[in-house]
Amino acid sequence: MARASTVERLVTDELWELVEPLLPRPRPRRRGARTGRPPVPDRAALAGIVFVLATGIGWNDLPPELGCGSGTTCWRRLRDWQRAGVWGELHRVVLDRLGQAGVLDWSRAAVDSVSVRAKRRGEQTGPSPTDRGKAGSKYHVLCDRNGLPLHAVVSGANTHDSRMLAELLDTNPGVRERCGQAGRPRRRPGKLHADKGYDYPRCRRYLSGRGIGVRIARRGVEDSARLGWVRWVVERTMAWLLSFRRLGLRYERSRTSIEALLKLACALICLRRLP
Repeated sequence: MARASTVERLVTDELWELVEPLLPRPRPRRRGARTGRPPVPDRAALAGIVFVLATGIGWNDLPPELGCGSGTTCWRRLRDWQRAGVWGELHRVVLDRLGQAGVLDWSRAAVDSVSVRAKRRGEQTGPSPTDRGKAGSKYHVLCDRNGLPLHAVVSGANTHDSRMLAELLDTNPGVRERCGQAGRPRRRPGKLHADKGYDYPRCRRYLSGRGIGVRIARRGVEDSARLGWVRWVVERTMAWLLSFRRLGLRYERSRTSIEALLKLACALICLRRLP
């Protein structure tokens, strides 16, 4: 009973109701094959993934008394479900429900990035110009007027913010704001606020060409403090993401794992705002 309560506390019924339909079906066992140890239930494995994401402990340090299986099992489920598109679909489903409830505000959005140090070099890492050239990564985040993360991507720490603007907006899956009605999901905000790191002609042309209002601080002209009156929401979103300790210092070497954890964190943040 203690194990079941721990799993249910980490993975609430509301979260499991959204995740369970998205999981791929397990492969059937061959007839005549040895039975061996029964597989860890999906909900228990998800609880182990959430525990690692929240606490930042190593996969091999996952306490067995949690009843979530081994750390290797949880990591493999994280990787396999990312390849199956589960985490991105989970984030989209939560955003759809927020849109249908009228919680999302597309009148304006904000974009920013944050650099984190990488414990070991791997995919999507690079020398950080703000950390004495040590290996690191960047999380690029797009949020709505209320600070809810709409999309997030990972890049090397030496990637300029302006280079990721088009990818961040083009790969945004969008939100369906009307339940059961045909139509394209919304991907574009009314206007976009950004700091001086995006003050380049190509960024302004890109936004104007897609009908998005440009609100980018101009270098040497506008004071950054005035822009903070509006952009503080994206700074708060960054703080929400880094509160998941597994994201504050990158341990994952593969791009698949770090993107999976980032998408899961965005989905959990949005899930808190569901009415």
